[in-house]
Amino acid sequence: MDRRPLGRSELVIEPLVLGGNVFGWTVDEAQGFRILDAYVDAGFTAIDTAEGYPNWVPGNPPGMSETIIGKWMKARGNREALHIFTKVNSANKPGGLSAQAIHDGVEASLARLQTDYIDLYFSHWPDPETSHEETLGAYDPLVRSGRVRVLGASNYSAQMVRDAQQTAIIKSLPRYDVLQPRFNLYDRAEFAALAEVVAEQELGTVVYYSLAAGFLTGKYRSKADLGKSPRGGGAEKYLDARGLAILAALDTVAAAHDATPAEIALAWLVAQKGVSAPIASATSVEQVQSLAKGVRRKLADDELKLLTDAGH
Repeated sequence: MDRRPLGRSELVIEPLVLGGNVFGWTVDEAQGFRILDAYVDAGFTAIDTAEGYPNWVPGNPPGMSETIIGKWMKARGNREALHIFTKVNSANKPGGLSAQAIHDGVEASLARLQTDYIDLYFSHWPDPETSHEETLGAYDPLVRSGRVRVLGASNYSAQMVRDAQQTAIIKSLPRYDVLQPRFNLYDRAEFAALAEVVAEQELGTVVYYSLAAGFLTGKYRSKADLGKSPRGGGAEKYLDARGLAILAALDTVAAAHDATPAEIALAWLVAQKGVSAPIASATSVEQVQSLAKGVRRKLADDELKLLTDAGH
């Protein structure tokens, strides 16, 4: 299978990252173990989580997703075969990337994951209250000691990335090697705005909202469909003329391949210049198998163009 380097970093992964945001939310521990087993059995290694997944569920203790993944890795004894991504400052709060916040965050994440290192550690949200020098300075001993292998930035603008990289050079601090922006057939602006800095800085990208909160699966085609899932509310904004045009194009290409719309949406993403891998979550073993089919599917140039044009 096609394996891709994450920018200039030492990490090389298959072109799919399993999203851990559903663990502890719409997926309990037992089902989480089944999904993770199926994902690894399908030949993939990269799993994305965060200290804040899923803290939006009332009564959840912090980091339920990390806890489930940690229990699974301990039970399977497979930590060394995996690439674990997690994030600090998931609450998007002032001081969330301060030296103290990073120190506390990484210790808590390592404990929940039951590991002594994180393969890729993201600044989840930018923190305008804290300088890049303080943030990267806090990451420096973590990288030097091997507790964090590679650094990433999620939800950063191109200018923020450039400023952080410049600080890394001037102050001899570790740099960000991977970005995590929103990108899918509908949401393209954020990734387009980063294209230049991704190329010039040789950055990897693992993109989230790959299926637009489930909209690109095709199960939400009217407002009446939004109640089909706890995540349905997030798909409502896509129910417009542009969104429906994208679904129509997905249906056309899916029919030609005997595939699902979600599989075609992922195949389109994997084919886009600058994309290292999409992040996608699953709530069943069958969905994991479908995700695997999607990222391995090759589309013809005219099919890629049909999908691209539908979203303009």
